[in-house]
Amino acid sequence: MRIGNKEFDTANKTYVMGILNVTPDSFSDGGNYTDLDKALAHCEQMIKEGAAIIDIGGESTKPGFVPVPAEEQIKRVIPVIEKLKANFDIPVSVDTYDGTVAEAAIGAGADLINDIYGLKKDPNMAAAIARHKVPCVLMHNRVENPGYVDFPTEYIADLKECLAIADEAGIDRKKIILDPGVGFAKDYEQNLWVIRHLEELLFLECPVLLGTSRKSVIGLTLDLPVGERLEGTIATTVIGVMKGCAFVRVHDVKENIRAIQMTEAIMGD
Repeated sequence: MRIGNKEFDTANKTYVMGILNVTPDSFSDGGNYTDLDKALAHCEQMIKEGAAIIDIGGESTKPGFVPVPAEEQIKRVIPVIEKLKANFDIPVSVDTYDGTVAEAAIGAGADLINDIYGLKKDPNMAAAIARHKVPCVLMHNRVENPGYVDFPTEYIADLKECLAIADEAGIDRKKIILDPGVGFAKDYEQNLWVIRHLEELLFLECPVLLGTSRKSVIGLTLDLPVGERLEGTIATTVIGVMKGCAFVRVHDVKENIRAIQMTEAIMGD
């Protein structure tokens, strides 16, 4: 898969997407990188540690989050995208479900759109992605009605619906990454089930991105606060590698890179 000017061997390797939240209220690092210089310094550090993609978010999507207007998201993310692209040779992703923000981000140089609603929130998003021919991450989520009668069946059906929307808009299947959506529209047991059955997504024939970094499923399992969930995150990363995930989206790049390298070495060819 090509993202920006880089080729990714999604069938044989696991790459790290480093998280950059330029928000005042993200659950883990809100307010840490709202200053442009601090944001760029953090990006530089993640790149040195081995991040293959930087994912920039201008709106917190923690449980109970308050939506941020598109204009404010644009104000937050565009300067970072422009500076990042000017100073570093790395693909840039933007974490947004708003088509207006996506359009502005792509115009500023973003290479990938990461939509936590899998094209189901903003009817303009699919068209924007198709028009610009950029790759996208489509995450499993529900805009409303998170209740399930048969979770495994409905979960896969929801993801197939995302792919159907993409097909109808003309988005190339080869440009789609699927995210199982750990922490979104799921309870604790459902989140564990998703991680336990990651390989089931491979049958949809798209690369898989796993995003569990510091999330509540880890906190609940280990009874630990956000700042002490590194080891739990690494455990999920190792599971992701073993189950064929092409990408993991994390806050702690260095530690997860080392875990990936060790896991891949043990697994061999």
